[in-house]
Amino acid sequence: MSEQSADANYQGVWGNRIGFGKKAALLMIDFMQGYTTEGAPLFAPGVVTAVAESVELLATAREHGIAVVHTNIRYHPGHFIDGGIWVKKAPVMKDMVEGNPLAAFCAEVLPQADEVVITKQYASAFFGSSLAPMLHAQGIDTVVLAGCSTSGCIRATAVDAVQHGFRTIVVRECVGDRHPAPHEANLFDIDSKYGDVVSKQEAMSKFREP
Repeated sequence: MSEQSADANYQGVWGNRIGFGKKAALLMIDFMQGYTTEGAPLFAPGVVTAVAESVELLATAREHGIAVVHTNIRYHPGHFIDGGIWVKKAPVMKDMVEGNPLAAFCAEVLPQADEVVITKQYASAFFGSSLAPMLHAQGIDTVVLAGCSTSGCIRATAVDAVQHGFRTIVVRECVGDRHPAPHEANLFDIDSKYGDVVSKQEAMSKFREP
């Protein structure tokens, strides 16, 4: 195996920048209290930080007329057949049922009445949902991702976004995970192959452009 760093190994092969297109939407992925409540099975310290960082990002998007879409996860309690094989692989996801406080949105980034909420059962916000045609119908060509977790629903949504023809932007400070290792590895991979990982300041600057 090569002793090169990942950056050196990928240089000139992966890592091209795609940039923002003409019209962006902000996707707030699964900011639910199960990820931010200490002692909960899904608790992820990195998500606590991501929620705090996303407050300003979300406010900037709203102020400048950027479309905002939120996602959450819901299953039918009792049998969970709508979760298919995934809830067998990850039974911890069974907390995501209506009425469970762990499935509620984080108070700091609650959806507004006019913002669409996509309810999903799997990792990608695009899988089995109306998200792609809804965005295409509005002329949106760029999706900006905030949320959790970096190695799960953020990565899956980023991969599906580019496969649906969207420029994909992930805001580094506004995504989080249980542990820094998968968080950083997945940001590296997304930035190399599927989209651009950018700072919050860069994303907000783009939102402010006329």
